[in-house]
Amino acid sequence: MIRFDEVHKTYPKQINRSPAQHALKGVSFALGRGQTLGLIGQNGAGKSTSIRLIMGYMRPDQGRVIVMGEEKSSPSLRRHIGYLPETSSFPANLTCLELLHFAGRCCDMPKKAIAERAEILLQRLGIWEFRNRRLSEYSKGMQQRASFAAALIHDPELLILDEPMSGLDPIGRAEIIDLIHDLRAQGKSILFCSHLLDDVERITDHVAILHQGNLLYAGAIADLCAASSGSIVNMRDGRKLEADSEAKLASVLQQHAEQVIGVRQGREDLQTAFVRLVKGDQS
Repeated sequence: MIRFDEVHKTYPKQINRSPAQHALKGVSFALGRGQTLGLIGQNGAGKSTSIRLIMGYMRPDQGRVIVMGEEKSSPSLRRHIGYLPETSSFPANLTCLELLHFAGRCCDMPKKAIAERAEILLQRLGIWEFRNRRLSEYSKGMQQRASFAAALIHDPELLILDEPMSGLDPIGRAEIIDLIHDLRAQGKSILFCSHLLDDVERITDHVAILHQGNLLYAGAIADLCAASSGSIVNMRDGRKLEADSEAKLASVLQQHAEQVIGVRQGREDLQTAFVRLVKGDQS
């Protein structure tokens, strides 16, 4: 669905401002049909530039960006893409329903189909009862849900989600994660960009890690996160006890024998692996 082949992108020097910025330096990665890929990196790593290239808002200086088999973006191609930007900007006078009708008509959807799809989405996202309220009166979390609905209104094959958890409380985050899992089950292809690496690890199986315009890693999370020397003891009450040596493991098993339901080899989480990789690149 998405393929970057040795992509370079430089922002030219601006008069009396910053020097030329090499935003992407020979980056290659791919998102296959039905896959979910986490695009992660620090601020300034090149994530936003990558998304702009995918959406066709700019062209690479070198290399190729291929989206759904096409190298050049077009209105017909974008009708198959659902894009949730990091920061949404709404006309102050629009209601949520009016926004979804506008987004649907931009994709040539019939009015009846828009109305039916809008109700399904707004019910799922928990803002149906506020559908006729102006978006300028929405909280940040409600605006994020409305943006998500606009990205999904035309039932796209490919989803580009840039910080989809922004402005959401813990319950809202859990609901959006459940929705993304449902979209995965429907066979949608999803590019998921977030600084919340716990969410990335819960939602995706593969990641592409950018750092200062370079690609540090592209592949399965399981292959990235190295096994540790310790063990994780799973308890009946949901706790996970760490044992960093055989002696510690024996002590934990003896002390909690009746509560233990399993023992597994410990491994890094994505956050730890990400920090290890980035710090290694800086050294």
